[in-house]
Amino acid sequence: MATEAQPLAIPAAFRLSVTSVFGISLVALLLAWLGINFYKTPADFIQIFLIGFTLGALYALIALGYTLVYGILELINFAHGDVFMLGSMMAVTVVGTTLFNLHQGEAWYVLWPLVIVALLICMAFCGGLNVTVELIAYRRLRHAPRLAPLITAIGASFILQNIGLAWKGPNYVQTASVLPTGTVFSTHGVEYTWEKLIVLIVTTPVLLILVWLVQRTRQGKAMRAVAQDTDAAAMMGINVNRTISFTFLIAGALAGVAGLLYALYAGSVRFDQGFQLGLIAFTAAVFGGIGNIQGAALGGLMIGLVRAFSNGYLRAEWTDVWIFAILILVLVFRPTGLLGMRVPEK
Repeated sequence: MATEAQPLAIPAAFRLSVTSVFGISLVALLLAWLGINFYKTPADFIQIFLIGFTLGALYALIALGYTLVYGILELINFAHGDVFMLGSMMAVTVVGTTLFNLHQGEAWYVLWPLVIVALLICMAFCGGLNVTVELIAYRRLRHAPRLAPLITAIGASFILQNIGLAWKGPNYVQTASVLPTGTVFSTHGVEYTWEKLIVLIVTTPVLLILVWLVQRTRQGKAMRAVAQDTDAAAMMGINVNRTISFTFLIAGALAGVAGLLYALYAGSVRFDQGFQLGLIAFTAAVFGGIGNIQGAALGGLMIGLVRAFSNGYLRAEWTDVWIFAILILVLVFRPTGLLGMRVPEK
């Protein structure tokens, strides 16, 4: 007896939705555009890539502070960008005429020990400032409705921004040019200078140390336990308040590192740059998967590359439009970000 033919079943893994096809098409178009530009002007392409990679490293340092605080409290600390801005101003104060009076051409045996001391000062300053903000503004609102700490974070951001305005005024403050500007290598029209390499030399070990701290140390285990379940962590003997303060300290120290590097690399700082760069860094954290350290680093690098290629090949005034358009598209297709995972809310 003949049996009726059954329709061919397509495995679920091979079924593509309209949104998936649209997303794959956009990625293909982007890769094709990059490939065409690389083919036309390979030297310019690589030069822009190196600039974007350096910018991305700075964005990643700031984004890590956002993602650490969100991972443990599920709080968007909008004041973090302004902590970074004050760290930049502290770097200007320490490196410039106020304290060390460093200048271009300083002997390396004088320059680098003082830069390291300035780095430690900025880390301690921003770390202490971040802990103070948590103690005064956030701790009492830990169990309040989510809108309360969110508004408080915005208020803290404005307070810190106005502190920067009162400290250094409304204009750009120039930084002493102390980083070496010589060429690391130059080949086929591609030139890479020391000030860019130094940003990467500092950023890479900081990221590795942070990953080690969170994943391998006792304090890191306490941070992960509090992030997973605050009440259970307290029942197991973990000091929740001290762990959260330690997280804010580390996030602030990262802002201090970024503040010093930005001040020395960019050459000028202003009171409102914390809001501007903080917004970009927050976007990077969401892009990579907020709450995920590796995701924040990846998001920072990706945003830095987007900014560099947009400024290099397209109109600079449209750069922020492209950045947020890409963010929206990523969140449409992957709401948790590139490396984020779905987790139940606390």
